[in-house]
Amino acid sequence: MEEASALVPKKGQPEGPEPPRRSRERFTVPNYVWQVIIVLELLYLFYPTLASLPGTNQLFPPTRQPAHCGASSSRFGRFPQPDDSFRFIPCTSTSLPPAIEDPNPDESWAKLFDPNPDHWNWGNRTSSSGSTEQNDPYAGRGIYMCGYLDVPLDYTNKSDPRIVRLAVTKFQVSVLSEHTGASSTTKKTERTIVVNPGGPGGSGTEYTWRAAEDITERLSGGRYDVLGWDPRGVNTSQPAVACFPHDADRDRWTLATQKYRAAVDSNKMQLDLMNAYNNATLRSCWERQGDLGRFVSTAFVARDVEEIRKALGEEELTGFMVSYGTGIGQTYANMFPNSVGRLILDGTELAGGFGWTSLDNVTDAWHDGFLGECLKAGPEHCALAKDVDGKSLSLLELDVWVRGVIGDLVSHPLPAYTVKSGASLVMYSEVVGAIYQSLYNPHSWKALAQMLYELGHGNTTLAGEFLEAAIWQYDPTLPCTASSKKPSSLELTLMVVCSDAYDDKDWGLEWWEEKWEIMTKLSWISGDSRFFVFACHHYTTYWPKPAEVYRGDLNHTLKNPVLLVAETYDPATPLRNGRRLLAEMADNARLIVHHGFGHSSGRDRSACTDARMKAYILDGTLPEDQETACYADEKPYLYGVKKNGGFEAGSLAAAAAGSGFDPVASWREHLRETQLMGPRI
Repeated sequence: MEEASALVPKKGQPEGPEPPRRSRERFTVPNYVWQVIIVLELLYLFYPTLASLPGTNQLFPPTRQPAHCGASSSRFGRFPQPDDSFRFIPCTSTSLPPAIEDPNPDESWAKLFDPNPDHWNWGNRTSSSGSTEQNDPYAGRGIYMCGYLDVPLDYTNKSDPRIVRLAVTKFQVSVLSEHTGASSTTKKTERTIVVNPGGPGGSGTEYTWRAAEDITERLSGGRYDVLGWDPRGVNTSQPAVACFPHDADRDRWTLATQKYRAAVDSNKMQLDLMNAYNNATLRSCWERQGDLGRFVSTAFVARDVEEIRKALGEEELTGFMVSYGTGIGQTYANMFPNSVGRLILDGTELAGGFGWTSLDNVTDAWHDGFLGECLKAGPEHCALAKDVDGKSLSLLELDVWVRGVIGDLVSHPLPAYTVKSGASLVMYSEVVGAIYQSLYNPHSWKALAQMLYELGHGNTTLAGEFLEAAIWQYDPTLPCTASSKKPSSLELTLMVVCSDAYDDKDWGLEWWEEKWEIMTKLSWISGDSRFFVFACHHYTTYWPKPAEVYRGDLNHTLKNPVLLVAETYDPATPLRNGRRLLAEMADNARLIVHHGFGHSSGRDRSACTDARMKAYILDGTLPEDQETACYADEKPYLYGVKKNGGFEAGSLAAAAAGSGFDPVASWREHLRETQLMGPRI
């Protein structure tokens, strides 16, 4: 352009004769230039392959792609990776599955990928995984990956286009490889341990966040990934079952409805009131959720598990299912017997056994466990073992004294005050409910014993704090968010139990009144809590029939036998459940009898139980005998107390010895831990 403009006369310059044209010279490109161009083209074409070779980081840095394509790069690669059925991205605070109404969910999800690894959720450093470079903050650490999987809402109707979007979280034990090309070089473990904490209503994603690192170490020595999912209707899976607009509405409703039989003037009137309450609750679910109640049965959850197995690309399912999760496992094993791999069912429930299979077990856990182990541990470790009026009490006398303190609350609730909530009442139903919940977790007994001891001596402070923490889902002290918080999906429990039992006989209110009386006589602790299945009385008023329930036998020949674990003092799923299931499954199962306290084997731990579970998951090795006995390593109230004196660092015993034990903090930790399982079933 400059040369051409020079030929145009400037303003005011006289025009002269046209300058002579120069003859065009022939120009030849040297051969070496063509060679350079060819080499550059080859580098461009084969860039991804070259970039993936070891040691080429500096020569071939990662290319950047538009963020909306999900290809933003980091030193560890791009996410979601091609052909990943779960669309995994490293978890951050924004990694929630896109709305089910989103017309472009994959694109919306890909935008959530944050290429900055400082923002990702990493596991703890381990000595057995990956690089050990101390100056690398990510060396030797697994990572939490978030994703989702779309499955049919109704497996029985292919013409129904509606879907369920299952939220999935995986703890990936293998360290992410350094990325140098177009795709990441992350490795998948030989097996993936699929986990479920129970419920119905327990969140598998939250369970993964809280327990995955312990699970992979406990069951595989840290070799296998752990994947948890929120079952249909639960937590961040969509659609979620929430029958109240806000958690505060549910809190009010729950407080009004949960009156135990001993604390009411007329059992008949209370039953009629409960009947109306339950009818209203189920109607609310129908009004807010429509026909969703037809598609949350355990059979459909089992079908979802099969879709998860397929998405993992594994020929057989490797799983660790707890509590109600064992019901999912039983159903899955017999619906898909050829897909069963190494499956552990811990805390075995029985189909149709909700409500009354463990009433006597609760009494034994209270008498032999909570009180008996307290006296054995002594006043140094358990407040209830202290003298009362200068007198040491026997086990029977302690039982009478504590039940007297609690029984007085029937007619004389006690006032309390908490800094967080102000005025409060300590009432019979709430205290008994707290005791029942505590039997699930013997690590909470030290705190509960302190609360009951102080309550018996006129101090209601701890009781007020404990009960407030257990009752309210809504927390007014938390800041309001820009968007309204989604209510909790606690009604899912009711919907699953009732849909599975939809065809039970309608016994009438008189039969239920007699059943309620029998249950509370068998167990003053759990008889009322387990009576909640009475709510199913009205399920068929709104949903005549679930889309599918499993009514087959549990004795199908499986590709691999399953490993059952049942606990002797389990307050929810007693040993008899495990033995009955073993008898029905015959050669398709082995049973570990775990002699310990609490619900499932994960609380009162046994090296014997853990070793057999690990051998099974890693090598497929089963105990030779149909039934094998294992015993817990420690005793309640003495967790962390060394046999030769002293305490394990960080244990409750060490905290108490140093005057650092906080009963309220311990109780809140117990509530967080047990809430993973969902409502107490």
